[in-house]
Formats: sequence, C-alpha cells, structure tokens
Amino acid sequence: MTPSSHDALRAANRRGVLAMSAGMASFVSNDALVKFVSQSLPASQLIFLRGVFATLLLLAIAHGMGTLGQLRSLADRKVVARAAFDAFATVTYLTSLFHLPIGNATAINMATPLFITLFAVLAFQERVGAARWLAILTGFAGVLLVVQPTGAAFNAYALLCLGGTLLHASRDLMTRVIDRSIPSILVTVSTAVAVTLLAGVWSLFTDWKPVTWQQLALLATASVFLSGGYFLLTVSMRGGEMSLVAPFRYTGLLFALVLGYLVWGDVPNGIAWAGIALLVGAGLYVLHDERSRPRPELEPIQD
Repeated sequence: MTPSSHDALRAANRRGVLAMSAGMASFVSNDALVKFVSQSLPASQLIFLRGVFATLLLLAIAHGMGTLGQLRSLADRKVVARAAFDAFATVTYLTSLFHLPIGNATAINMATPLFITLFAVLAFQERVGAARWLAILTGFAGVLLVVQPTGAAFNAYALLCLGGTLLHASRDLMTRVIDRSIPSILVTVSTAVAVTLLAGVWSLFTDWKPVTWQQLALLATASVFLSGGYFLLTVSMRGGEMSLVAPFRYTGLLFALVLGYLVWGDVPNGIAWAGIALLVGAGLYVLHDERSRPRPELEPIQD
C-alpha cells in the first residue's frame, strides 16, 4: 500500500466511524419517538406512516442534490437486494421484539458487528487481527452487561431475532458491493420505500386507529431521524474497513443510555456501568489500533 492510499484509507475509516456513530444516535432518537407513539398506534400503522414521511423527505433531498435523474438506479439488482434485506430485517426484528424482553432483543441485535466482521473476512478478505477481534468481543460483552438479558426469556423468538441480526449484517454487506456511481441518497431512498411497502402490506392485516395531529408530528420528526440514520449507515458502510467501522454500532447503546436518563430518569446499575466501561474501552482501543498502524515507507525510485 502506498502512502497516499494508506492516508485515503485512514480518512475513509474516520468518516465511516463518525457516520456510524452519528447514525446510531439518529436511530436511537427515532426509536424513542416511535416507542412513545407505539403506546397508542399499532406498530405496522406507525411504521407505514413514518415511512411515508421519510420517503417524501428523502425524495425532496435527492431532488435538491440533483440525483433524481438517476432514479432508475433503484432498479439495480444489488440496490433492490439491499432494500429487501433491510425491510425484512426490520419486520423480523420488530416481530421478535413484541415477544422478547427488550434487553434480550437488544443483546441479540448487537451481535451485528460480529457478523459484519466475519463477512468482511470471508467476502472481502479484510485482515482482522486478534486485537480487533478481542475489542469487538469485549464490546459485545459490555453490551450484555448493560442490557443484562435473562436466560429464561430466550425462546423461539430469540432465534427469529438472530435471523433479523443476520439480515442486518447481510444488508451492510450488500451496501459494500453496490456500484459507487449510485448516490448514497438514492440507496437510502430504496430502503425507505421497501420498509414502507412491507409495513403497508403488514398493516392490511391489522386494525387501523384514528391518528391525531400530535402523533403525525411525532412520526414526522421520527422520520427525520430515521432518514438521517439510513443515510449515515449507508455512508459508513461504503468506505473504510467494515471490521473497524462496524463495532461503533455499539455507540447506539451509549446514546440510548443517555437518552433514557434525560427522558425517563433511568440510571444504570453497577453491572451496567462496568459494561459501559468495556464499551468505551473497546471503542477507544479500536481507534488507537487504527491510528498506531505503521505508515508504509516510501518505495525506492527505480532508475
């Protein structure tokens, strides 16, 4: 690797880490708003309505960026496959969540970085050293300490949740192989459309409830965070090393803890604080490991 390509990779890694962390913060904010609305609206209905808002917003942004002329790229096989993975992952995860304690579902879903790293090694031949694997496993251990899932609650729905986790990892793998000429905003649009359509079909089998202006306002706000999360996740997976960027998905749990304290007054117990320490330590180590990699020496000029 030449010095210029090495610097480009480091820059891509930084962008990927920042995009992943910001994307997780966006998803957590969306989840908080959706959790509130779900107390009065069926899940399928609110996901559909939120999806409509998100799709319209993303199309407006794509128009502003001048990319609507490439709208035909939404028919690209890899884009369609990625959108399908995301849509079914969303429905699978939510279905399992209805039958599992949220701590168990969160812990299973947070295994995504492990699968992404495995895919990165198998599909892209990324070199993942023992230190990075250890950091990822340490972060996952931190997740378990924070959410403290109960063994008695694991059942068939836990396997369904694991299936959703694999679908999420597959989505990120497909993100990586999509043609770079297709704008990330259009890849994001494809996801919003797929999730909305699937939720719309799902909602046909449930009873709809009247919607208030307050609920619509909350769902519209949630769609802004959701759209941001979709876009930032796409950006994070299209550059840099997947095995380095993926572990920063764990930051979503840290954002959730902060939001839980500010909104609901939830305070972590001693075991959870130990888990937080492991999460932060693992993230800092991954960054340190990336920064401390030796810079390649200049190749001698041949006469």
